[in-house]
Amino acid sequence: MKANLLYRDKDADLEAKPSPGVADLTQDLALETVFAAMSADDRYLLDIVQRVVPVGLQDPEAIRYRQRILADCIGQPQIVRHMYAVALSAIESERRVWGFSLRYPEGLLHHSVQALAIFRDHLRELRGIADAHSEAFQSEGFRGLFQMLARELDDAYLASLTEHLRRLQFRHGLLMSARLGKGNKGTQFQVRKPFNVTPSLRERVEGWVHQLMGGDGSTFVYELDDRDEAGFQALQALRDRGIAPVASALGASTAHILSFFKMLRAELAFYIGCLNLHERLRAKGEAVCFPDPVPPAECLIQARALYDLSLSLSMGARAVGNDLSAERERLVMITGANRGGKTTFLRSVGLAQMLMQCGAFVPAERYRAGVCTAVFTHFRREEDAAMRSGKLDEELARMSASVDRLTEGAMVLLNESFASTNEREGSQIARQIVRALLERGVKVLYVTHLYALAEGFYRAPPGPTVFLRAERLPDGRRTFKLLEGEPLPTSFGEDVYARVFMSDTALA
Repeated sequence: MKANLLYRDKDADLEAKPSPGVADLTQDLALETVFAAMSADDRYLLDIVQRVVPVGLQDPEAIRYRQRILADCIGQPQIVRHMYAVALSAIESERRVWGFSLRYPEGLLHHSVQALAIFRDHLRELRGIADAHSEAFQSEGFRGLFQMLARELDDAYLASLTEHLRRLQFRHGLLMSARLGKGNKGTQFQVRKPFNVTPSLRERVEGWVHQLMGGDGSTFVYELDDRDEAGFQALQALRDRGIAPVASALGASTAHILSFFKMLRAELAFYIGCLNLHERLRAKGEAVCFPDPVPPAECLIQARALYDLSLSLSMGARAVGNDLSAERERLVMITGANRGGKTTFLRSVGLAQMLMQCGAFVPAERYRAGVCTAVFTHFRREEDAAMRSGKLDEELARMSASVDRLTEGAMVLLNESFASTNEREGSQIARQIVRALLERGVKVLYVTHLYALAEGFYRAPPGPTVFLRAERLPDGRRTFKLLEGEPLPTSFGEDVYARVFMSDTALA
């Protein structure tokens, strides 16, 4: 039994260790805000989305497989949440099953019988959901799950499971056979199917058994004295040997079904997280869309009204969206006015790319992009309070660590990198690093105030390049829109100075 809601042909590996760059991504892209919105204060959901979202898929068709499942979830949220609740209830109910040590056959048998009875009821409920609502789902993932439930959990199977569980309670005693081995030691212990005793036939059957076992002298009956502790221990040892194979098989079946419920819960948890995020954004009137993932060589990014998801979740108003058209370009240089929305735009691209590659919707009216082997960030950091190294040393060390993990087809988001030294040296370092990244087949988006760097690339681009500039109105106001334009030798820091130091409040 497989859910196959994250991958078409395998279970998700939820125990895999996160990649070394996840901490930087989480900090630079403000992923904590996104994860908090997806989890809605549920610690389990938070753990799952933190594991699934950073692990990007690299096959466009695998991404679309999840997108179609998520579209079903958005169309039928109550049914999906009901399925999640059934899986959660099965897991929590199994935890409450009382039993002595599972190391002993008797304890394992008792626990397995009780757990399977619980699982049977929850499987029946899942089967009922599949029967009632399968026609409302169109995705390959949900249709495959529903077909599996209908095929594996038909009425005959559930009835047979109920009958076996009834017999395994051994309410009328344990019937067991054995043979004598070497040294007259017992061997080949095996539990036998008990007699089918009903209240109306009890006396006749008991009489028949008595005649069968004692009438011809070939069988014997031995009754233990109530105070025969050693005899009881020997009898228990014989019982354990007989039921050990049954308990082992039953324990394996219990573990298999429990594993199914756990995986179903985990895989549905990712989509529940997406539902929580979708409902939060739609309540604000924000646009979302399913992106169009394409092979990496076909496109960098084409976006319309792309906005910063973490910013939108952090404020009451809607976030400003931006457009980007980079079909064959692999370098995007972003310059312009201070506090004009450049970092926000860079963060919006990183978040959209990660959401697309985990199979979710993205915060935009339209988003088409080539898949990446990985997303890396290199954002400006605050000064090291311990003074163990200078800012430039720290920047170069982080870039070196990223380069060691980079592969062709990756995306790197640089935010004011190498601005901690003077402009000439910073531009020279950045120019060489960007050229090396492009030569290795890496896509680069770079927010910079280094005019020498941006102007040098504008005059002699290292390949097809898009130049964006944060818009500034004549009166100094920022629109937070990025438009294509030539880099300017100023970032209009005077506007920020005037707003802070020249206001009436500051002068007073």
